[in-house]
Amino acid sequence: MLRRTRFVCISDTHNASPDGSFKLPAGDVLIHAGDLTNQGKYTELRKTFDWISKAKFEVKIVVAGNHDVTLDQAFYQQYRAYHRGERLQDDEACRKLLEDYPSIMFLTHDVAEVNLLTPDGPRTSFKVFGSPYSPASGTWAYGYQPEEAFDLWRRILLDADVVVTHTPPKYHRDESRDRGPTGCEALRQALWRVRPSLAVCGHVHEGRGVERVLWDLESPDGSFQEEDVGYWVDPGAGNKKQCLVDLSSRSTQPLQITNCAVEGKLPPQPAASGTEKPRSPPAKCWTWKSEDSLPQSEQCSSSSRDEMHRDKTTVLDAGIGVTHRPSCLLDEKQQLARLQGRDGISTSARSDREALRGRPGRRETCVVNAALMATSWPHKAVHGNKYNKPIVVDIDLPTWETLD
Repeated sequence: MLRRTRFVCISDTHNASPDGSFKLPAGDVLIHAGDLTNQGKYTELRKTFDWISKAKFEVKIVVAGNHDVTLDQAFYQQYRAYHRGERLQDDEACRKLLEDYPSIMFLTHDVAEVNLLTPDGPRTSFKVFGSPYSPASGTWAYGYQPEEAFDLWRRILLDADVVVTHTPPKYHRDESRDRGPTGCEALRQALWRVRPSLAVCGHVHEGRGVERVLWDLESPDGSFQEEDVGYWVDPGAGNKKQCLVDLSSRSTQPLQITNCAVEGKLPPQPAASGTEKPRSPPAKCWTWKSEDSLPQSEQCSSSSRDEMHRDKTTVLDAGIGVTHRPSCLLDEKQQLARLQGRDGISTSARSDREALRGRPGRRETCVVNAALMATSWPHKAVHGNKYNKPIVVDIDLPTWETLD
């Protein structure tokens, strides 16, 4: 049985709290994707952990970010002179702070299995992987070099339902006005392999927003390609509404995650009927790349957009491409392979067979950059700091009572 589960996603709060800077909507799970503080000071961390622990969510999942320098022990021991601020911090005391907040699930490049147990909640179950790492830049914490990226993100388990990282994947919510894509290509490839329902990130403040990535699993030329990308139109922009992303079965465009193929058969198709009433067209919540009509607010730089739309033979060198093969052109066996999230067509040695084989229903991922701080470091906006709203995501997850 699947039930709708509500995730409230935030990141890059940089010492801000819900007592004035922003408001936290109600939900089942709170996710914070890093940069809790500006400098990782003890007082900053204590204040942030205080309000997170008191937030009314059944589960609160948190990762650190590059600004939370004292939580990265090896980094702070080497670079503490660059981050002393008013005085040197006791990094061991900063890390031990977490022992005072058992209600916070703090992940440091590891996985946890979550069962929501509240009687009046959804009572669903999911696996979450969380990591504070981002590509190294200057003297900031949790940085890694390009040659380390592949092995780092290969550690994400293939059955993770939710992935929380501080860095965004490359080409997805990772651009600012002054820079091109700054996300991680190895992470994007890891998301293709895992294909979680939800991937939450932050780090690039101006990249805040949502995309849904439809993965290409049938390309005969290799792995890590994308079939289409949907760009979110924020219903909460410029008003008092929630910034809601409804990808549950109640929405007009649910996430393409299905368990029908587990039993080895295609889902039933609705019978054609001349008595059916025409449905009203749904609200325009998504603009797809294949429509070639992105809203101005979602257009990235011309150089990176050109890179995303290269011809396929060139794109393979960059490890990314957008292809489409309509389901109507596939026979039943091929359609079943598509639903099962495995490759029923490709025999190429470049195909990632471990990731493709026996992956029931994994077809699409919702990528959320949940940065709350709207301005970039050092946050010297003319009229003070500006904040975005939290992003609320509804997805269907299995109930733990029905799991074997």
